[in-house]
Amino acid sequence: MDAVVPLRRAGDASRTEYLPAEARLEMPVQTLRHDGELIRTLGTAPSSIFGRRFFVFGLTAALTLFAAYEMYLVLAVGGLTALEAVILVLFVILFAWLALSISSTLGGLIALVTGEIKPLDLKADTPLPQLATRTALLLPTYNEEPHRVFSRVQAVTESVAATGVLSAFDIFILSDTTDPDTFIAEEAAFLLLRARFETPRIFYRHRPKNDAKKAGNIAEWVQRFGGHYEQMIILDADSLMTGGTLVRLAAAMERNPGIGLIQTFPVMVNAVTVFARVQQFAGRLYGPLIAYGLSWWHGADGNYWGHNAVIRTKAFAACAGLPVLKGPRPIGGHILSHDFVEAALMRRGGWAVHMAPALGGSFEESPPSLTEYAARDRRWCQGNLQHAGVIFARRLHWATRLHLATGIGSYVAAPLWLFFLFTGIMISLQAQFIRPEYFPKTFTLYPQWPAQDPVRAAYVFAGTMSLLLAPKLLGYLAMLFDRETRRGFGGAIRAFFSMLAEVLISGLIAPIMMLIQSASVTGILLGRDSGWNAQRRDDGSLPLRDVARRYVWHTLFGLLLALAAYEVSFSLFAWMTPVIVGLILAIPLVQWSASPRVGCALRRWKILLTPEETAPPDVLTRANELVAQFPAADAAGLRRLFADTALLAAHRALLPTLTPRKRGDVDVALVVALAKLEDCTTLTQAHEALTRQETMALLSDGHGVDRLAALSAD
Repeated sequence: MDAVVPLRRAGDASRTEYLPAEARLEMPVQTLRHDGELIRTLGTAPSSIFGRRFFVFGLTAALTLFAAYEMYLVLAVGGLTALEAVILVLFVILFAWLALSISSTLGGLIALVTGEIKPLDLKADTPLPQLATRTALLLPTYNEEPHRVFSRVQAVTESVAATGVLSAFDIFILSDTTDPDTFIAEEAAFLLLRARFETPRIFYRHRPKNDAKKAGNIAEWVQRFGGHYEQMIILDADSLMTGGTLVRLAAAMERNPGIGLIQTFPVMVNAVTVFARVQQFAGRLYGPLIAYGLSWWHGADGNYWGHNAVIRTKAFAACAGLPVLKGPRPIGGHILSHDFVEAALMRRGGWAVHMAPALGGSFEESPPSLTEYAARDRRWCQGNLQHAGVIFARRLHWATRLHLATGIGSYVAAPLWLFFLFTGIMISLQAQFIRPEYFPKTFTLYPQWPAQDPVRAAYVFAGTMSLLLAPKLLGYLAMLFDRETRRGFGGAIRAFFSMLAEVLISGLIAPIMMLIQSASVTGILLGRDSGWNAQRRDDGSLPLRDVARRYVWHTLFGLLLALAAYEVSFSLFAWMTPVIVGLILAIPLVQWSASPRVGCALRRWKILLTPEETAPPDVLTRANELVAQFPAADAAGLRRLFADTALLAAHRALLPTLTPRKRGDVDVALVVALAKLEDCTTLTQAHEALTRQETMALLSDGHGVDRLAALSAD
């Protein structure tokens, strides 16, 4: 292994080796007009991959054609009108989306029953291998709660140490934090963490400017330190992975030189609120079958979800330098949903991209409320819509184009469903209020009016709903055949009632999400940038007044929809009840689902229970125990920094080496902050006078730190 600069003990300000010696890698920006040939992967795809894909796409096509024909018969009783033609086209598009989902899930069931997944042999019950290479564990963080981030880092480090191969791993906390109190708390937590290990291989780096967001954070590390490491494992701030899983991932990369990336299937944990518990239960019960299905037919042409994955460092550096998209934001600029594109570029470079659904030991958290979920989802929406500028890049593999297309489609589907709903109402209005044309221009024996077959329509509706619910039922049935997993869900009966609760709550939330995503797509296309805000992890509750202000429009829309449907006919109103009820109840539903108290009550009643709650993995238990042992960010950050000489010395040592300033290149925030300090004599006055950006500018500059240190504490 490469030598690392010796580490100093926490609090020793005489040395500055908080980072290893640099081992730079070139990471050229890739062009979307790549003229080279697609390089084939090195034999990691199963030989039966063609048959698997034929099954998935053949079944999708067959189901879609059958449903399209049946829907045509429903609408064409009296000949297709323009509105009926529109609704037929929309139905075919949306049904094809559902058909692909059920086909892939059936593939997952086949994989699970036959045990035929991949030739990687990545399972949790295999003996731990020895490692011959070095792996970097990267945890990017952006204004996250330091006590939670560092508790996870310590738990993961201890779990790796328990495998006996901690010396093969280096851990990096890569901070893009812009909040000064959080920044200081991160440094304090870092020193405390390093002090807990005799031979710490834990590093911390803070970027003064978070250019290109998370993708830029990772890229900057690759270019500075990537040469030391054969592979890197990416975590999110809410991620956890067991030491055994990390070792197996690194060993799989050593055994398979043609693989560039292996994506694990993260399981949600630590859910407290009703909303988070619903997401956690659904992901745990239905998610594995979906992941098995994707792995089964993706083969070596898989996708990347941005975290809890191992990546071959040099392959990533050579292939995954992201271009800046042309045009103004939000569609142009840096790519927010970078993971799909990085996987696409690595696959174009000839590297296999696999998923390992059977490995286990990979965890993440869910947003605690619909409001928090919507904020994150809007950022993902913008990032996925940006893929429209990537999907036609030259020499991409067709499977990766499909990944990009499904990412776009997952958000475009919401406004399509909304348009489908409106078109259905318009057809009903047409039938109710527009009189038939008795004397058309061409001779006919009967008047031409819109007409549908209500009996066949009921069958089509029932079939569509069955297809929508089938993956859930298949996930439940697959769980029944695994005794340990079944017990983890509280038994077959409790799991069944939990599934009913999940279907009911998710069904009520679905129309609200339809409006939220439709508004997101519309806003982004109109040029409104989503930004990048820190995610709340534990409590998503908001004052009722704030919830009412955010969701009153959803309620009003539901009331108008109900009134319009009822005016047309009571039967239309009845058919639309599932959509109407969720919208009308938006305010109390969002407030109730964000309640930790109700979520804890459901857990006591063993409703929406998951195996990770029944028998928590050691790394999760340890991480939760450690949260209280690390400092949290608070408003006294400056006071903490300048009251602790060891922390201040470490802060100075951690300051980045700045390049000489170019003539005319002025940091306005720093200049203004220094000017404001002329009127301050205490840190309290400085804290009140400075903005967050100005405080960060001072803390990131040696001269600024000296000026702050000269102020008195009172």
